[in-house]
Amino acid sequence: MIKYLAKVYRHYEDYHAYGPNRLKVMGILGALGYSAFHFFRYTRPHDTLLVEDVPFRLFGVALFLLMGLRDFWPERLKPYYIRFSYLVLLYCLPFFNVLIGLQRGGGIASISNTFICLCFLVLLTDWRNTVLMVLVGTALASGVYVLTTTNPHIPRDLVAQLPAFAMVVIGGNMFKSSTDRIDAERKLRATQALAGSIAHEMRHPLAQLKHSLEGMQEVLPAPGASRQTARLDPQEVQQLYRHLARGEQAVQRGLQVISMTLDEVSARPLDATTFRYLSAAEVVQQAVEEYSYDSDEARDKVSVSVAEDFTFKGDETAYLFVLFNLIKNALYYLTPYPQTQVSITVADQQVKVRDNGPGIAPDVLKGLFEPFRSIGKSGGTGLGLAYCKRVMRAFGGDIECRSVPGQYTEFMMRFPAIGEKEREEHRLAAVAQARTLLAGKRILIVEDDPVQRMATRQKLGPLALTADLDEAEDGQVALDMLGRRTYHIVLMDLNMPGLDGYTVADKVRNEAGPNQDVRIIAYTSEPSHLARAKALKGGMDGFISKPCAQLPLLAALQQVVQQPRGAARTEPGRLAGRRILLADDSAFNRKAVAAYLRNAAADVIEVEHGQAVLDQLQANDGFDAVVVDLHMPGMDGLEAAHAIRHSGEPWAAVPVVALTAHSDEEAVAAARAAGMDAFLVKPVDSALLYETLVRLVAGTGKALPPPEPPAVAARPVVPEIPEEGLLNVQRLESYRRLGMLEELLTDYLPEMSRLVGALQDAAASQDRQRSLDALHSLLGMSGEAGAQALYQLVRRLYVPLLERDEWPDAPAWLEHLQAVAVRTDAALKAYCATETRSDGA
Repeated sequence: MIKYLAKVYRHYEDYHAYGPNRLKVMGILGALGYSAFHFFRYTRPHDTLLVEDVPFRLFGVALFLLMGLRDFWPERLKPYYIRFSYLVLLYCLPFFNVLIGLQRGGGIASISNTFICLCFLVLLTDWRNTVLMVLVGTALASGVYVLTTTNPHIPRDLVAQLPAFAMVVIGGNMFKSSTDRIDAERKLRATQALAGSIAHEMRHPLAQLKHSLEGMQEVLPAPGASRQTARLDPQEVQQLYRHLARGEQAVQRGLQVISMTLDEVSARPLDATTFRYLSAAEVVQQAVEEYSYDSDEARDKVSVSVAEDFTFKGDETAYLFVLFNLIKNALYYLTPYPQTQVSITVADQQVKVRDNGPGIAPDVLKGLFEPFRSIGKSGGTGLGLAYCKRVMRAFGGDIECRSVPGQYTEFMMRFPAIGEKEREEHRLAAVAQARTLLAGKRILIVEDDPVQRMATRQKLGPLALTADLDEAEDGQVALDMLGRRTYHIVLMDLNMPGLDGYTVADKVRNEAGPNQDVRIIAYTSEPSHLARAKALKGGMDGFISKPCAQLPLLAALQQVVQQPRGAARTEPGRLAGRRILLADDSAFNRKAVAAYLRNAAADVIEVEHGQAVLDQLQANDGFDAVVVDLHMPGMDGLEAAHAIRHSGEPWAAVPVVALTAHSDEEAVAAARAAGMDAFLVKPVDSALLYETLVRLVAGTGKALPPPEPPAVAARPVVPEIPEEGLLNVQRLESYRRLGMLEELLTDYLPEMSRLVGALQDAAASQDRQRSLDALHSLLGMSGEAGAQALYQLVRRLYVPLLERDEWPDAPAWLEHLQAVAVRTDAALKAYCATETRSDGA
């Protein structure tokens, strides 16, 4: 019998294991109702029971209050809350109401109270416990009534209502069971759709990762090769780095898909405190380059037109997700509609994504942005567009869709305008902050292009570092200067004749000298997804892509100055002498994280669960940090962290870092409440792990955000460039403020013309290296000069030739590039002339 009752009780525990805490609400409602109903129901002067039932009623009110104030319970008592609530419901609902009904001899009030009691009981318990509570409560109430009454009798009106009472219990549970089945079916379908969507989205990154691994396998020598034959030539090393970059990008893309989906499912709000000022054109171009296309054909279908760039305030990663969603939707029907073209336009505080695919029916448009509304796409959840709407509204803007079936679909994203005054105030504040942080820092600019050196010097001009700002025109000169004088930062171009940036960085790091630990920032026009990994592996601390506006450049300088030396590098010694306690029930995850830590020279102790963490801390004092998985069998990470903080031992203040695959707001809040100092999401990024631990053991306790995701290059296409899309007016305005328009005319324009001519000669002879050199220089030059159409076109030509040895396949590509260069030259001269006259006036 006891086993049966325990089994029934477990159904009650399961019933209240998930969802909102209805018991707390019932506690508050019951305490108020019991107090009010006492006076509302019985107010006749001769009603002596008005006073006689007060002890029972006050006891019930007290029980209800305790149940409603669960949040104020001591932590050690909260595990007993469900058991306590069971007794409260048993006493306050069937027992109390039946007892009072019997004592009063029935009546309308007693009958109505019993009906109310049964309704609440049906809502708060499963059918088994409803029946059990009714039977037990009625039996106990009848026993108390018989023992405390001299002439007990059963009220006939209560007996007459027994069929109605039974109907409430049976019917209520039947309806509730039906509703539960409907909810369960709805949740099952949503879960299946969600799982299908994630699986569908993850196929592409995993396929790309598989392709990268296969590429690495082809390049690597056979396992049995001798040491001589196993050597890799420089070209094979570059191929390995390319495959590595693509594999890393595939992993990043997969993590983005999961993060976006989970954020939308949990309706996780965007943190407006992290918003920053962004260029719409730059973010759009980044999205088009980073998107994981199914094929080269799909990549060729997407074009960008910047009629007028603008600035908006938001979160870059979130907006990239929005653009990824819209690009994915536009390309979804590419197979049945091979003529589909996707154009992205930036102008008038709007970004428009338009495709000429099948279109959307008017009745579907109405609920397009509602969650779990999919437009007939297999494996879709409809969460993507709901996420887009939420992000745009968080930015203060909105998104809407227009479509004509059989003709086009266009998504329009509107952004709130940011006035010139606000932009200028932001720029001045950022410059002032950089001037304060970089005061007294000596900076060396290593760049073989004199025009680029001049532009960089002008951008750093507001820092007032004239005496501490040096230039080197090539790698050898840079090494000589680094051997004579101590510098704080080196801004290093990677692609230079003679000694390139990688070679210079390697010599600086591995040869004893005054600048062995200088912060080195890679500053290059090379595609970031190819060059970033090589730069960091080569001992550099940061990476900036050219062209780079003034504020991002200043931000990069500040970041490397603030971070510990070598924070972006993974060489041994980062955590030398530090003892780290690592807990994870997964042997694979534990092995991977331990390898990262040991690579940084840390002494790592591995355990499998939370109790082992406490045992190790108790037995071996002196750990510098604890890295613990949140979800482990037995004592999990949260319980272990709570036990550490409340242990009263000397190690109670040891830094604790959480590892988890779940980054939702509740998980972060729970980790923070348990006393954890930092929160890392699996799979763990090694650089972020190092940065977090270095900061924690140094006492700052602040973790840095993860690095920017790498970019993906686009195939060469030759879009038509409208006149209004030739120039990046915002960049030119910044040059005007810096007084660089004259240099733009005298230095940039002739050099761009020369580079176009050099490219023509190299392409005519199919000289790949000379063509790459010309394209590389032209890429950096056009970007810096604000020639955005020329920059985009050159990038589409340069990346495939660099990555895959693919010459442009578009007809008359060189003639088109020359035409765009001529139009750009005229547009720049016209702009400079206009601005010079206005400044003179």
